[in-house]
Parts: sequence; C-alpha cells; structure tokens
Amino acid sequence: MPKRILSGKVVSDKADKTITVLVERRIRHPIYKKFVTKSKKIKAHDVDNKFKIGDKVEIRESLPFSKTKKFEVIY
Repeated sequence: MPKRILSGKVVSDKADKTITVLVERRIRHPIYKKFVTKSKKIKAHDVDNKFKIGDKVEIRESLPFSKTKKFEVIY
C-alpha cells in the first residue's frame, strides 16, 4: 500500500521532535457545487527540530511513533 504524502504549514513546534502541520484541501460541495476548504491538524515527527512556525513542509505516512503521531517530515 503506498504511503500518503501531504503538504501543509507548520502551526506549532513546541513539543520536542514533533511539529503540528495544518493540511488544507479543497473539495467541491455535492449539492451547492461550491468549493469548500477542509483543514486538519496532523502531528509529524521532526528528528532534528529544524522546522519552525510558518514553514511549508511535506509529510509522509509511516509507522506510528506514538498514539497520535503517525507521520514523518520528508521536507
């Protein structure tokens, strides 16, 4: 099964080796036919603590690092 690769913006880097990424996607509403922005905050593993708030990053699905952290930063 291929691993999902998502891109988003870092909104928090307070935890050690963890960043929170806001991933936004646009979907078309089935009835009204307008585009709606859906967003989700995802925790990702950042080994070197090099990403700061506001950075654009790409994250990849991986084996779980903890209960809520299932993604790792690839750039």
